[in-house]
Amino acid sequence: MRDVHTALFLPDLSGGGAERVTVRLAREFAHRGIRVDLVLASARGPYLNQVPPEVGIVDLKTHRVLRSLPRLIHYLRQQRPDVLLSTMSHANVIAIVARHAAAVRTRLAVRETIAPISQAKNLKLLSVKITLVSMRLYCYADLIIANSRHVVSELSHLLKLPPSQIRHIPNPIVDRELCMLAQQPVEHPWFQDSSMPIVLSVGRLSPQKDFATLIRAIAQVNRHMPCRLIILGKGEQRAELERLVEQLGLQQRVWMPGFDPNPYRYMARATLFVLPSRWEGSPNALVEALACGIPVIATDSPGGAREILEDGRWGILTPVGNPEALAEAILQTLQRPVDREALRRRAQDFSVDKIANQYLNALGIHHGSQPVDLAKTSNS
Repeated sequence: MRDVHTALFLPDLSGGGAERVTVRLAREFAHRGIRVDLVLASARGPYLNQVPPEVGIVDLKTHRVLRSLPRLIHYLRQQRPDVLLSTMSHANVIAIVARHAAAVRTRLAVRETIAPISQAKNLKLLSVKITLVSMRLYCYADLIIANSRHVVSELSHLLKLPPSQIRHIPNPIVDRELCMLAQQPVEHPWFQDSSMPIVLSVGRLSPQKDFATLIRAIAQVNRHMPCRLIILGKGEQRAELERLVEQLGLQQRVWMPGFDPNPYRYMARATLFVLPSRWEGSPNALVEALACGIPVIATDSPGGAREILEDGRWGILTPVGNPEALAEAILQTLQRPVDREALRRRAQDFSVDKIANQYLNALGIHHGSQPVDLAKTSNS
């Protein structure tokens, strides 16, 4: 029998967690000898050079996902992949429409990476509400995958489906490359000075990540003990956050160098990692920090943080948008010993090898044979 042909579809390879996860899956599938196409509305973004040569890159050459629809239909008709795995809400909707219009037997799985109802409550944008309504088309996919149990719950409510019909598969995060990248040096004087702890956070400079609350917490921490904050990421709130840093007099204590494709080298050398998000799907950076053996704190936001930290076993959970509670948690964590090896062991529950097995099982992919019927695959 011929090998299974799998296609992974998403908008582009910009510097986000969903994009990084997709590249990891594509790389792992190809490593196992599975034919993989990475189908992109636009083949751009910092993760593009991380795609191995054995993964085919299909560039639909459009700058908006909606405009990629005719070319995705053409791709499906011409290539007829056995399985199409789509990621991100708007891409998922386009994939569903494309599969229907192409009239092919390609089995379609849509992967949701964000808590959709929580996002809609926090972002009062028409585009978000339109996406929320269009997500009801998910019911026409063969398989719905969610990256945390909270996302399963929200999708179940939104789609009026029992949770058993939505497959929970955590993000594949930890692999050998992550560990190798963590060993690369950081050329910044703060890491040559051990007299002051370094708090690290990573993510898009956007309302979702709520770095303003973290900056205010750092201002409070500095009233009790000197510490520094590094925020890796770029986004629309950069100017606003820079003004806040200046207002609080933290110019010498906060550094925002922008996006870095290798945040792991910072994680391996920082004193503490903080995730201050207002909502999430399943935050990759939290697991990546654990894999680097760094203590973590996260807000107890809708999403996967509580699940990853197992109700606070692996790091303190604080209320969303509360700088006082976050400052107290930072001070508490900085002053207590941490079992770094235990943190690393917890991160191994999210290894790429282990999670890829779950994906292959859910998608019915068995190398060297035809995929099984997704309709007969258990969704429990």
